[in-house]
Amino acid sequence: MTQHSKKARAFLKDARYSEWHDATFWAVRSKRDAMAQGLPEWERLREKASAIKRHTLSHLDEYLEQFAAQAEKNGAVVHWAADADEFNAIVFDILKAAGVKKIVKSKSMLTEECGMNPYLEAKGIEVVETDLGERIIQLMGQRPSHIVMPAVHLSPDQVGELFEREGISDEIGNHDPTYLTYRARLSLRNEFLTAGAGMTGANFGIAATGDIVVCTNEGNADMSTSCPRLHIAALGLEKVIPDYDCLAVFQRMLCRAGTGQPTTSYTSHFRKARPGAEAMHIILVDNGRSEWIGNPDHWESLKCIRCGSCMNTCPVYRRSGGFSYSYFIPGPLGVNLGMLRDFEAHKGNLSACTLCMSCQSVCPVKIDLGEQIYKWRQMSGAIPGAKKALCKGMSMVYNHPLLYKAATGVLKPFHSMDLEKDE
Repeated sequence: MTQHSKKARAFLKDARYSEWHDATFWAVRSKRDAMAQGLPEWERLREKASAIKRHTLSHLDEYLEQFAAQAEKNGAVVHWAADADEFNAIVFDILKAAGVKKIVKSKSMLTEECGMNPYLEAKGIEVVETDLGERIIQLMGQRPSHIVMPAVHLSPDQVGELFEREGISDEIGNHDPTYLTYRARLSLRNEFLTAGAGMTGANFGIAATGDIVVCTNEGNADMSTSCPRLHIAALGLEKVIPDYDCLAVFQRMLCRAGTGQPTTSYTSHFRKARPGAEAMHIILVDNGRSEWIGNPDHWESLKCIRCGSCMNTCPVYRRSGGFSYSYFIPGPLGVNLGMLRDFEAHKGNLSACTLCMSCQSVCPVKIDLGEQIYKWRQMSGAIPGAKKALCKGMSMVYNHPLLYKAATGVLKPFHSMDLEKDE
């Protein structure tokens, strides 16, 4: 039994919770379907989005150079990080030079990937997550269970008890979500006002203009950049796209695919430091991406726009939870990215797939997620003996017509019995 299977079995022991988890994400998938069906051009948009990503990734060096040149022309300071260690060191050096002791940040899976928070905290820098879900799991000492809804696995009672312990809530027993959100807003407002720097991730980097585009539903990215005197943007190489015409395609798809909304509440564009601020730093991070682009079977994972729709539809993710996966990104995307990151460490996640292909059917940029998992399985050789024997037997049956007819003939009476029972 793989590590994922063991964790999934533990998750399923709470039948009521596992049913709720399944229903919650299926509801999000259903909202996505309604949004997609409301756009007659949805499939054409998927084709267009996929083609844009394919083109950009195959000409990435050109677009990165264009983006960096335009960003510097705008007045931003551009840094290049080869890996997670270099990224973390660059962030710390920027903060140290500016005398910053506290940084507020909006949600960024790239900083999760690089382990930035614990690195900075070990150096004496206070890091405050400002996305509500991320703030909750930061205080809980957990990692995200979903890339878009990181704290969806927690109940209002769990959050309410957490806020009481942390002194955020002052009404003991009031676990109403609206009240808890209000108390979180009050708590975070002080963090925004007292932080020396703000950090954002980036949904897109526009090569033609050097802009950073961040999509949120809470406005926390705007607060993280409008209050502190320093703005740092963390950007994976694959997030760069050619121009605003391309952005229009992705903007129509990102939120519809991810949360079933027409658009995010806020779409923020950052080109340079705001008036009165010290500087805007942009850090372009490789951390394996340039190597992955050269992988003929798995490069398409870099097309991802982090909508989370593959997780919402995945029957295994919905029934096993995000913490059953060894990689920090769960679901079909996480299975593939984890294998690219460390084959041996994450091959246990390969069992977390039925090969139903629902993930690639809903992916807005048409990543072949299920096919990639199948290819990883062929490479891993991690197939239980009983399954190998079963597959060998089935292969023999399917490749010999007479044997197939004999086998189906034996089973036919049992099939008739089932039909009679149903009637």
